[in-house]
Amino acid sequence: MLDIKFLRENPDIVKQNIKNKFQDSKLPLVDEVIELDAKARATQSEADALRANKNKTAKQIGALMAQGKKEEAEEVKKEVGKSAARLAELEALEVELNEKIKKIMMTIPNIIDPSVPIGKNDTENVEVQRYGEPVVPDFEIPYHTEIMEKFNGIDLDSARKVAGNGFYYLLGDIARLHSAVIAYARDFMINRGFTYCVPPFMIRSDVVTGVMSFAEMDAMMYKIEGEDLYLIGTSEHSMIGRFIDTIIPEEKLPYTLTSYSPCFRKEKGAHGIEERGVYRIHQFEKQEMIVVCKPEESKVWFDKLWQNTVDLFRSLDIPVRTLECCSGDLADLKVKSIDVEAWSPRQKKYFEVGSCSNLGDAQARRLKIRVNGQDGKYFAHTLNNTVVAPPRMLIAFLENNLNEDGSVNIPEALRPYMGGQEVIK
Repeated sequence: MLDIKFLRENPDIVKQNIKNKFQDSKLPLVDEVIELDAKARATQSEADALRANKNKTAKQIGALMAQGKKEEAEEVKKEVGKSAARLAELEALEVELNEKIKKIMMTIPNIIDPSVPIGKNDTENVEVQRYGEPVVPDFEIPYHTEIMEKFNGIDLDSARKVAGNGFYYLLGDIARLHSAVIAYARDFMINRGFTYCVPPFMIRSDVVTGVMSFAEMDAMMYKIEGEDLYLIGTSEHSMIGRFIDTIIPEEKLPYTLTSYSPCFRKEKGAHGIEERGVYRIHQFEKQEMIVVCKPEESKVWFDKLWQNTVDLFRSLDIPVRTLECCSGDLADLKVKSIDVEAWSPRQKKYFEVGSCSNLGDAQARRLKIRVNGQDGKYFAHTLNNTVVAPPRMLIAFLENNLNEDGSVNIPEALRPYMGGQEVIK
């Protein structure tokens, strides 16, 4: 959420940013919120004057009563009554105007970083760099569910009966591989200085609206019926929510945390054939990383975060590339984002396995996460990045480590988490 003062003083910048994100329907909101803000400030000014006069009049009545001038005191009281009625009107109007302003401000997108390429959607994202040599073997790579089924490692039919589409049972070595990847990712991040955390898997609505846009919320979140609780779509939500309405001593920054959680997503909309199996599902597990830091440090942390994901995938012999997300592909709260994509030998192309985002002070402003610095209080910057999400990671892992005889190599880094196995057959 933008600072209302910034919008008031820089309406043209805000409008151009909206155009850069191809959300022209939101352009009228800028003028609307400026008009509402002017009314709100005028209302507050009149109300403040009445409050000050009320205090002054109270002293005047006391003085008149002390002097025995009861009739004069009663006349003054009548005037106070009229002022009190007007003040009540103004205070109700203040609340109404501020609610309208907040609602609009929550839908106006954050100012994107100048380095973000301008584009309408993810087809215009820009490749930054490749890591590792993509290999296409001289034998056919089966679809990932077929690979898993040969190990008796997945049961989609039973999961469909139990929970519907978008769920799965993992079994045997495939299930163990799933858990091994999560455990390895956890230790990988701990070794890089991050504090491990297991957060709540449900959060309240004030946290949901603090960490994401309304559009994301509608497309992703499952609400618990009869409760002010939502199932998390990623542990970033509850990890950032941990700092809601807090004032952090500056010397404690940065907070660098890595968290495990199951994740639950509606995944609204139609998806392509390559999203069958366990590519796009309603329930999965993930290792995440988040940073809460000073504003001047967020760009440095952004580069550190996506590099962690690249390094983890390369340690497991999986080629990856990074993509700079264009303006139209950025969610409204994001300042800048880079996707990490893994190589698929079967598809002969890369596919998304993680996303790193710098949200500036947008989440902190919504959640009131402030820092107590030497020169006063200010809003922190927040960042998040996927360490690894095993369902998609398993696809990349199995395809890149598959042998012609159907066995799968276990990279050295992962063997301690697989009981020393070098290959699964």
